[in-house]
Amino acid sequence: MDLADEVYRLTKAFPHEEKYALTDQLHRAVVSIPSNIAEGKGRTSLAEYLHFLSIAKGSLYEVETQLLLAIRFAYISKERAQKALDLREEISKMLSALITKLRQSIQP
Repeated sequence: MDLADEVYRLTKAFPHEEKYALTDQLHRAVVSIPSNIAEGKGRTSLAEYLHFLSIAKGSLYEVETQLLLAIRFAYISKERAQKALDLREEISKMLSALITKLRQSIQP
């Protein structure tokens, strides 16, 4: 959720013409991360949980790509985006560790 807060803050600096393009896409992707984690946790099987964690990880990489595009398009500076990029890295490590641990728990 911290990443979503940060991305929403960053997108306020985007040009108005990006409101329904990159801004909207970033918002959907960043909200998808905690949403998929929560939905997966609420499912009844570990396999479903792992599936939703995988989707969350994909959304995380989508956010990274979109932030890098925003930097490339000069909507934000790399310095301004650094906190979000650092949060993305931290979340990626946490998701990878959780996925690995859960997979190990179902291995015979």
